[in-house]
Amino acid sequence: MAVPQDPSRRAVVAALASLPLGGAVPAGGEAPENRMNGSATLVAYFSRSGNTRVVAGLIQRAFGADLFEIQPAVPYPDEYLATVEQARQERDRGIEPALEATIATIRSYETVYLGFPIWGETAPPVIRSFLSRHDLSGKTLIPFVTHGGYGLGSSRAVVARMAPEANLQKEFLMQADQERQTMERVNQWLQRSR
Repeated sequence: MAVPQDPSRRAVVAALASLPLGGAVPAGGEAPENRMNGSATLVAYFSRSGNTRVVAGLIQRAFGADLFEIQPAVPYPDEYLATVEQARQERDRGIEPALEATIATIRSYETVYLGFPIWGETAPPVIRSFLSRHDLSGKTLIPFVTHGGYGLGSSRAVVARMAPEANLQKEFLMQADQERQTMERVNQWLQRSR
Protein backbone atom coordinates (compact mmCIF):
# COMPACT_ATOMS: atom_id res chain seq x y z
CA MET A 1 0.00 0.00 0.00
CA ALA A 2 1.45 3.36 -0.98
CA VAL A 3 1.81 5.95 1.75
CA PRO A 4 1.07 9.50 0.64
CA GLN A 5 4.15 11.71 0.83
CA ASP A 6 3.97 14.70 3.13
CA PRO A 7 6.00 17.57 1.60
CA SER A 8 6.63 19.05 5.04
CA ARG A 9 8.05 15.70 6.21
CA ARG A 10 10.47 15.70 3.29
CA ALA A 11 11.56 19.26 4.15
CA VAL A 12 12.15 18.30 7.80
CA VAL A 13 14.14 15.20 6.83
CA ALA A 14 16.23 17.24 4.37
CA ALA A 15 16.88 19.89 7.01
CA LEU A 16 17.88 17.32 9.62
CA ALA A 17 20.17 15.54 7.17
CA SER A 18 22.00 18.78 6.41
CA LEU A 19 22.69 19.72 10.05
CA PRO A 20 26.22 19.22 11.30
CA LEU A 21 26.45 16.38 13.77
CA GLY A 22 28.39 17.22 16.91
CA GLY A 23 30.76 14.71 18.45
CA ALA A 24 31.55 13.10 15.11
CA VAL A 25 34.58 10.85 14.98
CA PRO A 26 36.61 11.98 11.97
CA ALA A 27 37.20 9.59 9.08
CA GLY A 28 40.59 8.64 7.68
CA GLY A 29 42.56 5.75 9.17
CA GLU A 30 41.74 5.34 12.82
CA ALA A 31 39.57 7.54 14.94
CA PRO A 32 41.42 9.49 17.63
CA GLU A 33 42.45 7.74 20.84
CA ASN A 34 40.24 9.96 23.01
CA ARG A 35 36.49 9.88 22.77
CA MET A 36 35.10 13.13 21.38
CA ASN A 37 32.52 13.77 24.13
CA GLY A 38 33.79 11.40 26.77
CA SER A 39 30.62 9.45 26.12
CA ALA A 40 30.24 5.76 26.85
CA THR A 41 27.83 5.57 23.91
CA LEU A 42 28.76 5.39 20.24
CA VAL A 43 26.45 5.80 17.26
CA ALA A 44 28.04 4.11 14.24
CA TYR A 45 26.13 4.19 10.98
CA PHE A 46 26.25 3.68 7.24
CA SER A 47 23.88 5.65 5.02
CA ARG A 48 23.60 5.93 1.26
CA SER A 49 20.63 8.23 0.76
CA GLY A 50 20.63 10.07 4.10
CA ASN A 51 17.70 8.31 5.80
CA THR A 52 19.89 6.36 8.23
CA ARG A 53 22.06 9.44 8.79
CA VAL A 54 19.03 11.38 10.03
CA VAL A 55 18.18 8.66 12.55
CA ALA A 56 21.85 8.49 13.63
CA GLY A 57 21.89 12.23 14.25
CA LEU A 58 18.75 12.10 16.36
CA ILE A 59 20.19 9.28 18.51
CA GLN A 60 23.52 11.07 18.82
CA ARG A 61 21.87 14.28 19.98
CA ALA A 62 19.53 12.48 22.40
CA PHE A 63 22.40 10.76 24.24
CA GLY A 64 25.26 13.19 23.65
CA ALA A 65 26.96 10.19 22.07
CA ASP A 66 29.99 10.03 19.84
CA LEU A 67 29.22 9.58 16.16
CA PHE A 68 31.08 7.55 13.55
CA GLU A 69 30.09 7.28 9.90
CA ILE A 70 30.99 3.90 8.47
CA GLN A 71 32.36 4.39 4.97
CA PRO A 72 33.99 2.01 2.53
CA ALA A 73 37.55 2.90 1.47
CA VAL A 74 36.29 2.96 -2.11
CA PRO A 75 32.90 4.70 -2.21
CA TYR A 76 29.92 2.95 -3.73
CA PRO A 77 28.85 4.32 -7.13
CA ASP A 78 26.60 7.37 -7.16
CA GLU A 79 24.19 5.65 -9.54
CA TYR A 80 21.62 3.64 -7.57
CA LEU A 81 21.43 0.56 -9.81
CA ALA A 82 25.23 0.31 -10.01
CA THR A 83 25.36 0.36 -6.20
CA VAL A 84 22.70 -2.35 -6.02
CA GLU A 85 24.70 -4.56 -8.39
CA GLN A 86 27.99 -4.01 -6.56
CA ALA A 87 26.36 -4.76 -3.20
CA ARG A 88 24.77 -7.93 -4.63
CA GLN A 89 28.14 -9.14 -5.89
CA GLU A 90 29.82 -8.37 -2.55
CA ARG A 91 27.06 -10.19 -0.68
CA ASP A 92 27.09 -13.24 -2.98
CA ARG A 93 30.90 -13.51 -2.87
CA GLY A 94 31.18 -12.84 0.86
CA ILE A 95 33.30 -9.73 0.26
CA GLU A 96 33.83 -7.37 3.16
CA PRO A 97 34.98 -4.10 1.58
CA ALA A 98 37.85 -2.21 3.19
CA LEU A 99 36.81 0.63 5.49
CA GLU A 100 37.91 4.24 5.17
CA ALA A 101 38.47 4.34 8.95
CA THR A 102 38.15 2.22 12.07
CA ILE A 103 37.65 3.12 15.73
CA ALA A 104 40.81 2.54 17.77
CA THR A 105 38.96 3.20 21.05
CA ILE A 106 36.01 0.87 20.50
CA ARG A 107 36.81 -0.85 23.81
CA SER A 108 35.96 2.37 25.71
CA TYR A 109 32.29 2.32 24.67
CA GLU A 110 29.66 0.47 26.69
CA THR A 111 26.80 0.88 24.21
CA VAL A 112 26.95 0.92 20.41
CA TYR A 113 24.00 1.96 18.29
CA LEU A 114 24.60 0.48 14.83
CA GLY A 115 22.65 1.96 11.92
CA PHE A 116 22.29 0.81 8.35
CA PRO A 117 19.81 0.46 5.49
CA ILE A 118 18.65 -2.92 4.23
CA TRP A 119 20.35 -3.84 0.97
CA GLY A 120 19.24 -6.98 -0.86
CA GLU A 121 17.16 -8.06 2.15
CA THR A 122 20.15 -7.97 4.52
CA ALA A 123 22.81 -5.72 6.08
CA PRO A 124 25.14 -4.02 3.57
CA PRO A 125 28.55 -5.68 3.12
CA VAL A 126 30.24 -2.64 4.68
CA ILE A 127 28.40 -3.42 7.95
CA ARG A 128 29.93 -6.90 7.97
CA SER A 129 33.29 -5.17 7.47
CA PHE A 130 32.67 -2.88 10.44
CA LEU A 131 31.61 -5.76 12.69
CA SER A 132 34.54 -7.98 11.74
CA ARG A 133 37.05 -5.17 12.40
CA HIS A 134 35.67 -4.10 15.79
CA ASP A 135 35.38 -6.34 18.85
CA LEU A 136 32.00 -5.64 20.43
CA SER A 137 32.28 -8.38 23.06
CA GLY A 138 30.37 -7.47 26.21
CA LYS A 139 28.95 -4.29 24.70
CA THR A 140 25.27 -3.49 24.42
CA LEU A 141 24.58 -3.44 20.67
CA ILE A 142 21.40 -1.77 19.44
CA PRO A 143 20.75 -1.82 15.69
CA PHE A 144 18.65 0.84 13.99
CA VAL A 145 17.60 -0.09 10.50
CA THR A 146 15.96 1.71 7.60
CA HIS A 147 14.41 -0.17 4.72
CA GLY A 148 12.48 0.34 1.53
CA GLY A 149 9.53 -1.92 2.33
CA TYR A 150 11.27 -5.27 2.77
CA GLY A 151 11.60 -5.17 6.53
CA LEU A 152 14.54 -6.46 8.53
CA GLY A 153 15.40 -9.33 6.19
CA SER A 154 18.31 -11.43 7.48
CA SER A 155 20.17 -8.45 8.92
CA ARG A 156 19.60 -9.38 12.59
CA ALA A 157 21.08 -12.83 11.98
CA VAL A 158 24.07 -11.21 10.23
CA VAL A 159 24.69 -8.84 13.16
CA ALA A 160 24.30 -11.69 15.69
CA ARG A 161 26.74 -13.87 13.72
CA MET A 162 29.30 -11.09 13.27
CA ALA A 163 29.14 -9.88 16.92
CA PRO A 164 28.40 -13.09 18.84
CA GLU A 165 29.69 -11.84 22.20
CA ALA A 166 27.74 -8.55 22.14
CA ASN A 167 24.55 -8.07 24.13
CA LEU A 168 22.32 -7.67 21.07
CA GLN A 169 19.15 -5.70 21.82
CA LYS A 170 15.90 -5.31 19.88
CA GLU A 171 16.39 -3.12 16.84
CA PHE A 172 14.59 0.04 15.79
CA LEU A 173 13.13 -0.51 12.31
CA MET A 174 11.79 2.19 10.02
CA GLN A 175 10.58 2.18 6.43
CA ALA A 176 12.26 4.98 4.51
CA ASP A 177 11.90 4.15 0.85
CA GLN A 178 11.86 7.52 -0.87
CA GLU A 179 14.76 6.67 -3.17
CA ARG A 180 13.19 3.47 -4.47
CA GLN A 181 9.75 5.09 -4.80
CA THR A 182 11.25 8.03 -6.69
CA MET A 183 13.05 5.72 -9.11
CA GLU A 184 9.91 3.63 -9.70
CA ARG A 185 7.67 6.68 -10.23
CA VAL A 186 10.10 8.32 -12.66
CA ASN A 187 10.50 5.08 -14.61
CA GLN A 188 6.72 4.66 -14.80
CA TRP A 189 6.34 8.23 -16.00
CA LEU A 190 9.05 7.75 -18.61
CA GLN A 191 7.39 4.56 -19.85
CA ARG A 192 4.09 6.43 -20.29
CA SER A 193 5.88 9.32 -22.03
CA ARG A 194 7.29 7.14 -24.81
